[in-house]
Amino acid sequence: MRPVLTSLDRRILGLAVPALGALIVEPLYNVTDTAIVGHLGRGPLGGLALAATVLNLLGWTSAFLQMATTSQVAYRRGQQDDVGVTAAVTAAYVVALALGLVVAVLVATVGPELTRLLGGHGDVQRNATTYLRISAFGMPFLLLTLAGTGHAQGHEDTRSPLRIVLIANLLNVVLEVVLVYGAHLGVAGSAWGTVVAQVIAAALFVRVSRRKLTTSLVRPGREEYAVLLHNGVALVIRTVALGAALAASTGIAAQVGATTLGGHQIALQVWILLALTLDALAVPAQVYVGTALGRGDRHDAARIGRRCLQLGLVASAIVGLATMALSPLLPYVFTGDADVRSRAVVALVICGALQPFAAVAFVLDGLLLGAAAYAALRRSMILALFAFAPLAVATLLDHRLGIVGIWLAITCWLAARCALLGRHWFRLLPADSVTAARTSPAAP
Repeated sequence: MRPVLTSLDRRILGLAVPALGALIVEPLYNVTDTAIVGHLGRGPLGGLALAATVLNLLGWTSAFLQMATTSQVAYRRGQQDDVGVTAAVTAAYVVALALGLVVAVLVATVGPELTRLLGGHGDVQRNATTYLRISAFGMPFLLLTLAGTGHAQGHEDTRSPLRIVLIANLLNVVLEVVLVYGAHLGVAGSAWGTVVAQVIAAALFVRVSRRKLTTSLVRPGREEYAVLLHNGVALVIRTVALGAALAASTGIAAQVGATTLGGHQIALQVWILLALTLDALAVPAQVYVGTALGRGDRHDAARIGRRCLQLGLVASAIVGLATMALSPLLPYVFTGDADVRSRAVVALVICGALQPFAAVAFVLDGLLLGAAAYAALRRSMILALFAFAPLAVATLLDHRLGIVGIWLAITCWLAARCALLGRHWFRLLPADSVTAARTSPAAP
């Protein structure tokens, strides 16, 4: 009898489960942070909301440091190139520090202007400005943690990032309670608590990285920096295109009406939580494919890719059916408005049904990251917007399409991503792993 979990399954889940833990901790922390500041009144809460919007945008676009570093480390480990691993990691930390200083200046100077454009004024704007100017001190350390996470993941280690994220976020919560309520520093206390936690996290990641390096530090060449920055541009464009689709869906819902916006927001938050769950499989997909290609084994990369996709479809079926089954009940957690709940139920049913598309898209993202196919990721995300646009525009023009039109547009977007990413993946590694074994890999 075939075992329920093969050795490959255990390897994949061994990385995916801790990665899922780390992914879930962050949004749970944000909820706690909002709750702490929320008791201070509307001004501090509104200021935090606007500042967080700016900081989240910067965090998403800086995530290329983590993704590109993971791929480079995994590939070079597959090649057994210890010096190359050290050079890649050193370059990642240097870029993280330099870029972090630039981002810090932008957060302190441009950030307040962005919150003003987002509608900040009066007490809300004052609190947003305070939060951003203090948060600027933490930006270099935030980017260092991204580089450190990429290094750990490239070494097939997702447990260390989980432990560090837990330590940093628990420290953050304790500091915020002490500084906000004990020292009565208000929103400034919340910001300083976050900065201290970011400094501690960065120090812990540097410590973990130093232990993992098996050679003395080497000075990276220009090529190391050029590769990282070139890949970073492609990944940043991809991230912006992804954010554009989600932001557009919310904007269209707002144009349709407040009730539709409320229902859409509920479904979108559930979708984001499910996305984090399924996206955890992208981490082992990226790491193991990168390592397999580094040692020139396309046969193994194809095998890993197929199994990650299969596990993703199984997971998506479970979470999708659960979402549809719970759709009449979930909206009660968020609102007492019957009309908003009715819109949310419809959106949640569609949200559950589209989970297989989401799982395949997320896993393929990881597989192509492992193959360092950054240009393909960028093109696919941009082209997928054309699949999103028809129903999105139609809903904007005819509000009767409502929540159904918005979520069917999201479904088309995810389906297009599956098709485009799958085309690139199977071109790189044909489905027939025997055929794939006859070819040799290209370096990331």
